[in-house]
Formats: sequence, structure tokens, C-alpha cells
Amino acid sequence: MRRIIIGSGVAGLSAVEAIRSVDRGVEIIMLGDDPHGYYSRPGLAYFLTGELHDKALFPKTREDYSRLNFSYKKTRVKGIDRKNKAVILGDGSPLTYDKLLLATGALSVPMTVPGANLQGVVKLDHLEDALAILKLAKRGRTAVVTGGGITALELAEGLLARGMKVHYLLRASRYWRGVLDERESRIVEARLQEEGVEIHFRSEVVEIQGRSGRVNGICLLDGRVMKCDLFAYAVGIQPRIDIARNAGLACDRGILVNEYLQTSDPDIYAVGDAAQVYDPLSGRSVLDSLWSPAREQGFAAGLNMTGQVKPYIKTVPFNVTRLAGLTTTIIGAVGHGGDEDVVGIARGDSETWRQLPDAAVAQSGFDVNRVRLVIGEDHLLGAVVMGDQKLSTPLQHMIAEKMNIALIRDRLLMKDARIADVILDYWMRSQAG
Repeated sequence: MRRIIIGSGVAGLSAVEAIRSVDRGVEIIMLGDDPHGYYSRPGLAYFLTGELHDKALFPKTREDYSRLNFSYKKTRVKGIDRKNKAVILGDGSPLTYDKLLLATGALSVPMTVPGANLQGVVKLDHLEDALAILKLAKRGRTAVVTGGGITALELAEGLLARGMKVHYLLRASRYWRGVLDERESRIVEARLQEEGVEIHFRSEVVEIQGRSGRVNGICLLDGRVMKCDLFAYAVGIQPRIDIARNAGLACDRGILVNEYLQTSDPDIYAVGDAAQVYDPLSGRSVLDSLWSPAREQGFAAGLNMTGQVKPYIKTVPFNVTRLAGLTTTIIGAVGHGGDEDVVGIARGDSETWRQLPDAAVAQSGFDVNRVRLVIGEDHLLGAVVMGDQKLSTPLQHMIAEKMNIALIRDRLLMKDARIADVILDYWMRSQAG
């Protein structure tokens, strides 16, 4: 019996842990094309700023891997031979499986403007990208960053921390408008500007200029030319599904899976950024690029690969991140949909966030920098908490558990409501019994 996992990220490793929790003897082989194997992808932002040493990105020890007892092969997978239940490795050799897991992740949507292949055009998918950026990020030089979502800010702040002059280009009129409301966007923008980032709204790159094969400037749609030594982009990600599609598996924007994370082939599973999972909140299959769902999906799929029956119930998307140095928690449905700066989904994002049904209320200017709630008929649908995080845990539970808010709904909707006090009081009372 052989279980093969394609992908060395958190979803793949979580599947290994799940398999080993119930079966110590089955052969497990992990295949990956990342030269660094498993590491913390969310930690790359802190690695760029210098807050984390590269060794801190690797949370697992040799002893941890030894206990898991699996083989790791650094190789590219060319295809899947479903008829013979084999994966075709980069050298053309087949490797048979009984159960197969696709944890192939996602890659940045590429820039397609002229000059996109010049040296000094960078993205942030992997540790190898971060290492390349650090070699190019020279103090006193100029960088231009374009894109929306979390990764664009990670790039801007990382380059700023390395002593570069940073220009941040947004095609839209404000930052991450598909997820944040205007006040939240302006908070992030103001903090970036205070740090020294120069923001350019309604600015679209149409050409990257170079000299001797290296970036030395960009041209904008309105005719402006900006000189720079490095150009970084984060305009969205695309699931790595070619191997699944070429094998005839059912795919939409991601690899379609059922509640057991099985693809249209019952012996092949898919998880993480590459998988399109049914979301009971919206009633449709959506993409997530969040760390926790990837880990949870990997563990559930691993159990199912051993013969157990473990449905994956998609939970309310939840992420704690840092936006311009401000701790921000995003839970459930909070956004407005489209965003000119993000193609499809951004890294660290969930499609569920892009919904804003029913009523929204917000409170600013108190000990929490900002809290916004999206209120349904009888329960909370989403929340954004910026700054002081004492509300984030209560709100996560209230939204995930669909706690009935009939007793406080009218108070939350009142003009100038002190919604933080209302939520904390309600939460404390509910916990007291």
C-alpha cells in the first residue's frame, strides 16, 4: 500500500500527520518541486522585513520528520496515469499509488506587460523568491510594488525595511476594496504613508523598461514614467491545476472536490490552494488561500486516505494578519466583491470574504482602532477587527457558531452604537451561562 502526496506545503504535511495518526506501517511518499521543502509560507513576510531569521521559517525538526516516517523526493511531477494508478515523475519514470493527494498549491498570476521577464521583476510565492528579493533590495535604491491584498503589503513593507524607497501602485481608488471598506482602506493607506511608502492611486503599469536586461523603470497607462531598480507584483494567485486537468479530473477554477475532499476520481484527493471546496455559507464551491483551512483539509484528506470517513466541513474563513503594521482579523463575509488590483483571489484571502449581505455597522476611534460587523437576520455574518484584538475571539465564535443575536440586533444597528461594548457584554453573559 502506498500513499503519494504531491506538494510539500502545510496541507501535504498535515495529510502525512493524519495518515500516521492511524496507520504506522503504510508507505508514504511526498513529492515536491520546492527546493526548501516544508516551511512557513506566512513567515516570509517577517523574513523579508528582517524580523525572522531564515531558520525560524522551518518549524519541524529532524526528529519530527523521523517520527512521521515518510520519504521525500524533490522532483517535478509531469502527469498522472489514472488507468495504471501512477504519477509520472520529471524523468519520465512512473511511481504507482493506491491513494493520491494533490496539494499542489497556487502560483502568482504572472505579469504579462512588455518587460515582465527582466531581471529585477519579482513576486513572492516561495522562499526562493524571498531570497532573490533580498539580493536585489539595496538600501537607497527605488522599488515599485503593484497589486492588492496582503502579499502586496508584505512586499512594500519588506522592501521599505531593507532601506529602499517604495512606490505602491493601485489601479483602484483605494487599497483592497473587494474586502475592506473605505475607512479600513484609508487606515492602512495612512499608516503606509507614515512609514514612508508613496502611494499612487488609479495607476496601471503598461510596460516595464530595462537596460542591459535589468529593470530601470516603468511606464504607466497615463503616460507617466517612473524610474526604479526593482519591480514587485502581487496581482492575485492561480491554483496549480494543470496536472489534474490533464488527467481528466473535474476542475473549475480549482480542482473540484466533494465533502471527503475526493476529486472526480475517488482514489485521488485535493486540498489547499488548489482545491475548490463547497462552502455552506454561500452555497457554492469557493477557493481559499488561507493557512488554517489548508491544514484542516490536509488532515481530513489524510484520514480519508486511510479508509476512515471524515467529511470536511468548511468553517467560516478566519485570518489574523498584519496590514501596515496593524494587526487585523477578518472573519466571514465582509466585502463588496470586485477589486481592480486582484485577479480572482489573493494569497491569504478567501472568496467568502467578498460578500456583504444584509447590514453593516462600524465603530472607530476608541481603544479598538476599528471594528466592523456584517449583521444577518439572526446572527453575525462577518467582522473586521483592526488594532486591539480583544473582540476577535468572541466574534470568531459568534460567527462560526451562528449564535442568535436577536436580543442585541437592534442595539447594534442603532446610530452611534457602542458595538464593542454591546458585543463584549453579550459574549460575557453567554459564557456565564
